[in-house]
Amino acid sequence: MGGQPQVVTFALDELLAHGETIREVIVVHPSTPGGRLHRALTRLAAEFPGDEYKGQPCHLRTAPIRSGIGRVEDIRTESDADAAWLTIHELLGTLKAQGRRIHLCLAGGRRLMGLLALSAAMLHFGHHDRAWHLYTPDDFRERAAEGAIMHAELGDGVRLIQVPLAPWGVYFPGLRSLLATSPAQVIAAQRQMLDEAERVRCEQVIARLTERQQEVLRAFADGALPQAVAEQLSISLKTVDSHKTQILAECRIAWNLPEGSRLDYVFLREKFGRYFELMGAV
Repeated sequence: MGGQPQVVTFALDELLAHGETIREVIVVHPSTPGGRLHRALTRLAAEFPGDEYKGQPCHLRTAPIRSGIGRVEDIRTESDADAAWLTIHELLGTLKAQGRRIHLCLAGGRRLMGLLALSAAMLHFGHHDRAWHLYTPDDFRERAAEGAIMHAELGDGVRLIQVPLAPWGVYFPGLRSLLATSPAQVIAAQRQMLDEAERVRCEQVIARLTERQQEVLRAFADGALPQAVAEQLSISLKTVDSHKTQILAECRIAWNLPEGSRLDYVFLREKFGRYFELMGAV
């Protein structure tokens, strides 16, 4: 959150209206002393008297971004971004270790905070967690600014839109062991694991092809077009097309693509070109 407390109550009201049970609200924000943010947090706290929200138990907690024992008042540098990264990752990691189900609302605060939170969610979230974008019409946003309106009416047009999210930490658990490292190291490890998954798929396809089909695949991986493949291997264009059809059928299985999905020699070049290069094309 930045200086707009209403984004929290708007999102919370929407979740409650859809039957969700929310027992704790955690607001991540810069460690800015006083001023606009302090007023926003004070305005928000007034909505949770006695650890209740609208008469139901609900605790409000704040999570200021810090770097060691120092404050991070804004995200101006890569060091500030790293501090925000670690704050959000540690928070989500702790919540998931407690068995919590998380609703992450990407609204308010610096845009980079939202991006960092989304990347953290991709590593920590399970299939039952949700990420949300809060949509607020422009005219109503202006009227509600700075907490002037804390609760939207049905006709105000405020709504939550679910953000599609792949929980990579579920598919590649080894990524989670790197969360205490720098963002660059986590990103590098994620890329390496994704490359490993692609390598396995490529090998699965190759293992199911005949020797001739493998030769056709290598030619496509090198960037050759169908006519050039036919000339290079001294076979007819019809034979190349036949082999290509079988190769792509195996690719649909390996990549779990629906039957009838459009694949062509460009797909083969993109998926297998780097594979053969890394494997020495032997």
